[in-house]
Amino acid sequence: MVPNGWKDGRVGDLLKGLESGVSVNGEDRPLSDGEKGVLKVSAVSYGHFNPNAVKAIIAPIELERAKTSPKKGQIIISRSNTEELVGASAYIEEEYPNLYLPDKLWQTVPKANSNMKWLSYVLASEHSRYLLSNLATGTSGSMKNITKGELLSLKIGIPQLPEQRKIAKILSTWDKAISATERLIDNSKQQKKALMQQLLTGKKRLLDDFGKTFEGEWEEKRISELGQISSGGTPSTANPEYWDGDINWVTPTDITKQDSIYIESTARLVSLDGIKNSSAKLLPKGTLLVCTRATIGEMAIASHEMSTNQGFKNIVPNENTNIEFLYYLLNFYKHKLISKASGSTFLELSKSAFEGLHFHIPEFQEQQKIAAVLLNADREIELLQQQLADIKQEKKALMQQLLTGKRRVKVNEKEVA
Repeated sequence: MVPNGWKDGRVGDLLKGLESGVSVNGEDRPLSDGEKGVLKVSAVSYGHFNPNAVKAIIAPIELERAKTSPKKGQIIISRSNTEELVGASAYIEEEYPNLYLPDKLWQTVPKANSNMKWLSYVLASEHSRYLLSNLATGTSGSMKNITKGELLSLKIGIPQLPEQRKIAKILSTWDKAISATERLIDNSKQQKKALMQQLLTGKKRLLDDFGKTFEGEWEEKRISELGQISSGGTPSTANPEYWDGDINWVTPTDITKQDSIYIESTARLVSLDGIKNSSAKLLPKGTLLVCTRATIGEMAIASHEMSTNQGFKNIVPNENTNIEFLYYLLNFYKHKLISKASGSTFLELSKSAFEGLHFHIPEFQEQQKIAAVLLNADREIELLQQQLADIKQEKKALMQQLLTGKRRVKVNEKEVA
């Protein structure tokens, strides 16, 4: 049922039409000063526009063919893309006279009774994304396409222009909060990076428990001197008794899909019999799990007893090694791990090469202090990331209410009902 004062309409009711770009060849690189470029399809995702996703137009003949620039106050829509991104759209906040649309992107040409910012939220909503994805045609696994007719005939509920503007204004406030939080996260990550550069090289020394600055040279040590090193293994998949037990079995994919320094769970579980009858080992809590095959240098600390497959070298620290410090140190020097890897099919870091890597290490108490500072920096980032997730979820819920008329807004201090 259409809300009071709304009309049951279509996207085409708000647009005179859609401008198309043209196919223009260019170099896939950032633009230099004064250069012009053609946008890549990846410049548009749902609700986000990235003007840096661009190819530089070099040849004069290609530049002559380019015709449509992104205009402030309009919406760019992807007519051809992957199944997940076909129909993706983004509102343009400013003019981009040095950029041009490719043939796979459209730009709106609005009628007088429409607010494009509001329409951009409608097109970015889950409902519209679902409908456009279902309308798209194309071979499975390849690019999908929608037609102008399909987009323009998409059914939507249309409020009066003042209500469109008010809804857009409210949701824009949430967008600003999201952008501000994203900037805080970026700044915090840069600050952490600078801290790592200073603390893990000894350029900046912290205070000990007595308030005195740590002194003394750091000692050069091989990884083999920092703890017990072991590889992992895979129980036979032919024996079902080795699987679906109660022991987490870590693969590189489990590591790369998580953000935390500590790993809690894994996609697959093995049994104790599976470990006893394979080269896999039961590793204690606090073991550093380091990927040494393919995704070299990805790592996490086991939050409880776990095992890994053969794509790891695992470090059980000795009494002189703080495992969190070692985690940050090896992350900082990840390039060193990669440089020692070899292999034709995929890179792998051998156990002997891994054990032979050497670093300058402070004494245990200074390791603890450095780890505490960096852990605190990570906690601040995680808190901001959780805040960002919460804001996005709240905006999503608000969009669903405002764009369907389930929740009405005040226009000129009068509640619309």
